[in-house]
Amino acid sequence: MYTRFQLAKKYLHYYITASNGKGHGIHSPFVFDFIKNVLRDKRQYDWYDIIETGRKKLLKQPAQIEVEDFGAGSAVIKTNKRMVKDIAASSLKSKKYAQLLYRIVKYYKPETIVELGTSFGVTTSYLAAGNTRGKVYTVKGSPAIAEIARKTFESVDLKNIELTTGDFNDTLSALLIKLNTVDLAFIDGNHRKEPTLNYFKQLLSHSTNSSILIFDDIHWSADMEAAWAAIKQHPSVTLTLDLFFIGLVFINPDFKIPQHFSIRF
Repeated sequence: MYTRFQLAKKYLHYYITASNGKGHGIHSPFVFDFIKNVLRDKRQYDWYDIIETGRKKLLKQPAQIEVEDFGAGSAVIKTNKRMVKDIAASSLKSKKYAQLLYRIVKYYKPETIVELGTSFGVTTSYLAAGNTRGKVYTVKGSPAIAEIARKTFESVDLKNIELTTGDFNDTLSALLIKLNTVDLAFIDGNHRKEPTLNYFKQLLSHSTNSSILIFDDIHWSADMEAAWAAIKQHPSVTLTLDLFFIGLVFINPDFKIPQHFSIRF
């Protein structure tokens, strides 16, 4: 993974070179619509306060748990015995991006959502709240963290979440066979090139023309940047949006010429 200094330099370059976050100079009607109605939607939805109350409780929880980590590991915490509040502080998706995921789901209304990397369930809750008529199938490797996530779902009274515990490599294939198709996927775990590309290929084979695949931490390391570059070059990918901390992938064949945007957010 990159050091904080390296990541800061990369973010500065992104911020300077990315397209205007207000949509100026964007000639794709689809992308302009995304910026106007999703990225820059400033409304304060009721779910925001409900879910953020749960985040605040996690950030204060002193309990210590034993964590199994099947991915690239924590960027901050190196021991397997960790305090809940420390994990929450280092690994929960920021409010800014978690709420963006809520707006994406609310606007595009995917019915079948897959999440790889539940953490404590905050981002999962945002995905589920965005469309309560849909269902989120989320996978977490660590049983101890998964148990806390279940309590998060109960605290916000979301019933449209199904949580599976286990290694992504063992659980994803069976889950995709069960679901058949996936409308939206959020991949936030095992931040390494080959596993990430493996998840992408599996999800791609169960996607439709309107599916959205979202990858977390695409600039977290050289390995993740290589994975993101390979995803962009895949012949099925027709549109990508680089928001630095997450990347969105679209495979709609109506986009005749592949386009790749970096947008300031």
